Amino acid sequence: MTTTDTTSTSTRTSTSTSAIEYAPERPARLQWAQLAPDVYKAMIRLDTAAKKGLDHRLYELVKIRASQINHCAFCVDMHSKDAIAAGESVERVVQLSAWDESRHFYTEKEVAALELTEAVTVLTDGFVPDEVYERAAKHFEEAELAQLISAIAVINAWNRFGVSFRMAPGHHQPAQHAGGHK
Repeated sequence: MTTTDTTSTSTRTSTSTSAIEYAPERPARLQWAQLAPDVYKAMIRLDTAAKKGLDHRLYELVKIRASQINHCAFCVDMHSKDAIAAGESVERVVQLSAWDESRHFYTEKEVAALELTEAVTVLTDGFVPDEVYERAAKHFEEAELAQLISAIAVINAWNRFGVSFRMAPGHHQPAQHAGGHK
């Protein structure tokens, strides 16, 4: 498939079909990293600190799931590509939006991390249920659990930047940025 992007529309052409015109890409509201560079740099440092000691593939699954919940298309795009580039299967990435119905794709430890991700991301009840926390605590050492919750909090912060500033998905290349979010 050949892809051609113009400033106002995205057109894809296939050898067996005619050109399809997609909706135009919405521009970002502003370039927040350039306008608040100290905040951006602090987020990069926080992201780097939060992932220490966590399995990289698990870390990406958590980031994708939180981003799906928060409707951050930029982060879903970035972390799906990064997870696949790190060796994660396309099937497991695709199933994340329905992980509870497709638990057999994930380990018990990953399921506990995904449950915890959802509980920390959606605080509408004002707390993380004890049973969710306890299941995670059974699979993670205390230090690793602290890192996991930190990573979940950090991706939720990134999601708020991505959604608020309407960062456009589709342009991230894996390993494009050594620190994670850029």
